[in-house]
Amino acid sequence: MKIHIKNGHVIDPNNNIDSQLDVFIAAGKIISLGQAPAGFVANQTIDAHNLIICPGLVDLSARLREPGDEYKATLISELQAAVAGGVTSLACPPDTDPVLDEPGLVEMLKHRAKQLNLAHVYPLGALTRQLEGKILSEMGELCEAGCVGFSQANRAITDTQVLWRAMEYAATFGFTLFLHAEEPFLAKDGVAHDGEIASRLGLKGIPSAAEALALASILRIAKETGAKVHISRLSTAEGVGMIREAKKQGIHISCDVSANHLHLTEHDIGFFDTNCHLKPPLRTQRDKEALTTGLKDGTIDAICSDHTPVDDDAKLAPFAEAEIGATGLELLLALTLKWAAQEKVSLLAAIKLVSLASAKILGIPAGSLSVNSDADICIFAANEYWKISPSALKSQGKNTPFNGLEMAGKVKFTLVHGQVVYQS
Repeated sequence: MKIHIKNGHVIDPNNNIDSQLDVFIAAGKIISLGQAPAGFVANQTIDAHNLIICPGLVDLSARLREPGDEYKATLISELQAAVAGGVTSLACPPDTDPVLDEPGLVEMLKHRAKQLNLAHVYPLGALTRQLEGKILSEMGELCEAGCVGFSQANRAITDTQVLWRAMEYAATFGFTLFLHAEEPFLAKDGVAHDGEIASRLGLKGIPSAAEALALASILRIAKETGAKVHISRLSTAEGVGMIREAKKQGIHISCDVSANHLHLTEHDIGFFDTNCHLKPPLRTQRDKEALTTGLKDGTIDAICSDHTPVDDDAKLAPFAEAEIGATGLELLLALTLKWAAQEKVSLLAAIKLVSLASAKILGIPAGSLSVNSDADICIFAANEYWKISPSALKSQGKNTPFNGLEMAGKVKFTLVHGQVVYQS
């Protein structure tokens, strides 16, 4: 299939391109930008007039709910949601049922995803067996099966000797560990940020210190072992400061922030809105501002959706009992554009945070429109508004704090390996 995308504005952070260019695709690859190759005859022409052409988005954290939780979402529903949001590659955490700690499970997930011909799925393998934090998984075998890194999802390793051994092993073989920084005993039974709002609502709090204490251990062990560590979903001002200092010291550390935490604070819980029951919890206005500063100065490397589809009944329970999570694959682009507009961040820099930067963290060939790269492309209308509503979302999970809001950034086409997999 030969495709000519004409009249569009190309944004490519890998090559620092921000200009009007045509894009030419053949055999699943980008073969030229600007001028058509000699003898090129397109099978399909896409008119991208007044549209932005950028690399397909790369999401660092998207739960697909398969295997095991198909009543919450299915692989096909969530990959359809991904391409509807312009996401062409995503990493999924290992907290499925059963846990992704066996090569056969990883191979099955990769095979099923490939058969659907939608977004690329890159599993994160379980760092410890059953995510129990006791015995290390067979990381080498999981890597061969297709894992791009290893994670405990939202579960902690309380035994620092196990964490030390995990980092030593990972450093030996060049694996990246994706860790959520939260001290489990301080966070135990907590459901909101430990502050005035939680006290007023009678909710048990999770203090900022829970992130700082866990992060201190992770950073110190990473420094000693030389392991590559990625901190998933940073949430506090203190955490941003610690990562900033760690990078200055040369520790192999990267981190991301959830798009939810760039727009929401503890005040958005309002009258117990269970869609705001997230992990980590929504923090203070000061924390939110520190996260933005961290993104701007490069302390925080990327933005993720933290996509966690939940069935409706699980969100109808009282706040403290409601299931954690919000859907986000289809909102990642719009929320990133909204943040960039508010903070006067260029479109080129904003797109980098949800494409090239994420791809580099995962170590995958994505996030670029270079000639000869895979034609994984998002084409969107930057100024077209759409209303977020359950009926507008393809994800099986309709749980989002942003329901009812109008957002700019409407995906028009998504291409994966040179094939149009979504068109609005």
